[in-house]
Amino acid sequence: MTVSYPRLAARTVRFTLGVPRNLTVAPDGRTVRFVRTPDGITRTGQIWEYDVATQTESLLVDPAALLGEDGEQLSAEEKSRRERSRESAAGVVGYDVDATGRWLCFPLSGRLWATHLGARSTRELPAHGSVIDPRLDPTGRRIAYASEGALRVIGIDGEDDRALAEPEGPTQTWGQAEFIAAEEMERYRGFWWAPDGRSLLVERSDDAPVPVWHISDPEHPERPGIQQRYPAAGTVNAEVTLWHVSLDGSRTEIQWDRDTFEYLGRVSWTEHGSPVIHVLSRDQRRSQILSVDVETGATTVLAELADDAWVDLTVTPQYGPGGRLVWAEDREDRRRIVVDGDAISDVSWQIRGLVGVYDDAVIATASQEPTEVQVVRFGYDGSATPLTEGQGVHGAVAGGPTTVITRATLASSVPEVLVHAGDDTPGRLEVVMEQPPFHPEVELVRLGERELRAAVLFPREHDGSSLPILMDPYGGPHAQRVMASARMFLEAQWLADQGFCVVVADGRGTGGRGHEWDRAILDSFAGVTLADQVDAVHAVAERYGERVDASRVGITGWSYGGYLSALAVLARPDIFHAAVAGAPVTEWRLYDTCYTERYLGDPSTQPEVYDANSLLPLADRLERPLMLIHGLADDNVVAAHTLRLSSALLAAGKPHTVLPLSGVTHMTPQETVAENLKLLQVDFLRTHLTRER
Repeated sequence: MTVSYPRLAARTVRFTLGVPRNLTVAPDGRTVRFVRTPDGITRTGQIWEYDVATQTESLLVDPAALLGEDGEQLSAEEKSRRERSRESAAGVVGYDVDATGRWLCFPLSGRLWATHLGARSTRELPAHGSVIDPRLDPTGRRIAYASEGALRVIGIDGEDDRALAEPEGPTQTWGQAEFIAAEEMERYRGFWWAPDGRSLLVERSDDAPVPVWHISDPEHPERPGIQQRYPAAGTVNAEVTLWHVSLDGSRTEIQWDRDTFEYLGRVSWTEHGSPVIHVLSRDQRRSQILSVDVETGATTVLAELADDAWVDLTVTPQYGPGGRLVWAEDREDRRRIVVDGDAISDVSWQIRGLVGVYDDAVIATASQEPTEVQVVRFGYDGSATPLTEGQGVHGAVAGGPTTVITRATLASSVPEVLVHAGDDTPGRLEVVMEQPPFHPEVELVRLGERELRAAVLFPREHDGSSLPILMDPYGGPHAQRVMASARMFLEAQWLADQGFCVVVADGRGTGGRGHEWDRAILDSFAGVTLADQVDAVHAVAERYGERVDASRVGITGWSYGGYLSALAVLARPDIFHAAVAGAPVTEWRLYDTCYTERYLGDPSTQPEVYDANSLLPLADRLERPLMLIHGLADDNVVAAHTLRLSSALLAAGKPHTVLPLSGVTHMTPQETVAENLKLLQVDFLRTHLTRER
């Protein structure tokens, strides 16, 4: 029986199952460990070990063998954590290894497990409650973990489990990243061990001042709605503090100007110096990098950053060998590596992330062409040595003399994971993903006067006839979709094969092209991001001539892409003739503080900006077919967004289609739902873009 592409994509989690992930290299470089599912369909992650000398793999941890017939059970807290990190897999999805290379620990089904790496033996430790984010101390003697609002610690031998910090009420939590940090700042941790393993820095968050929202399940009216504290734009955030907590339970609060710098953005504590924290003002236009005196709780300003739009949180500031302070900062329109206040990477490179800090250099991922990412060695002397080359998207992890390079290209839908140890031929970690049923025939182009990076796909057996254009953007800030990786365009190719010229265009704000490009969207989501999609349509029509029909243009997207899709048919019906908007933000006052205020400011002081970017005032302008799709269990972009727009459209007498998804969150739904959902969307677009106009 042939399985449809939408069902296969859902079954394989968009062809990510079976690909090595969460890679770590032992400090001596002899061993690489990683999570991988046993095949491209099973969602249960296992822990594997790769021997660099023999270039062989072996299974280290098999969740099925540990859990038996009981199977996996997740707590509500763990489900929420995975929703924040967009984690769709099961089994082992993360692990931690101590600095000595002797022990590994991981959570599984809410229970705590430890593996002795020398003996290759795994056992469950008698932890308390449902375990979240366990971390070994660097010396390998203890494991700290969050559970039931407390931060706890247990010996690696399973003895002396105890709470180091416990909540004083139901809204207080120790050792976990608050909603805003995890959802919008890409900080998923809430505690950090000291290098000597004798104490920790621990976040305490209190949601008491945050407004309570309710997420109900209309399909099951007998069940009570779920209460969620949601910090909507202009409202109060959780109160976040940081504490130095010793193993005896004594604690000292870390002091900084929290009235001015409300957000705790980044934390590091390396063996090369004191802890370093990066804090950010509520409007995100000012930030400080601070060193921490853990004995007194006092902080000292190491650097101050400011920006008329916003300061980005990217590389975590940290002390490296020799006590050098390393961070990333936008200077001269490029994000650059900064060491002790001096930029060591030049303006030809846009820094993407940090791989490691060494005695003579910083290794980072960086771009010169925004659709490509390379691994580059930036010397303290200002030299730059690319460690990868060619059109592709690269990443790296390193330990001792061993570096593992991940590489995705347009030539193959299957990524490579190469293990480099010296000058010998590199080893290779096996990729056991399901083979996609086709290879995307994607052309990366530059469109319009702003040279928008875009991917254009026609049906694989296109006969040259004129096709409707289907725009398929995300289009939102800091989220590139046009990258030199074939796997990113599998769904776009399937859509093209249904009879469209599919265009994925990255407009201003999407990242990868420097400071000015990113900040062009300040106060103007609607105007700027839509204008770039319009320009892309015009440029595609000019470039491809009779192969495309610009009188039949559709647009589809999810989340910000859903906002952009609905906006397109509401504001520019002269260009866009049908839209499918999935989980769209329709009223930015209903979205969270950190994200929305970064780009649109405070709604109490800039109400006109929120009005100009809302879809609700445009409801009476709808004259094109619009399908709205929303998961009713979505706790990120809540269903009220779609419901309010639908109500406004109904009040204006504007026909439209609403497809509610019961029990579905912001993430991809189950495979049967995903399959039918995609087929319904394609049928809607085909119906409204192929009829006589």
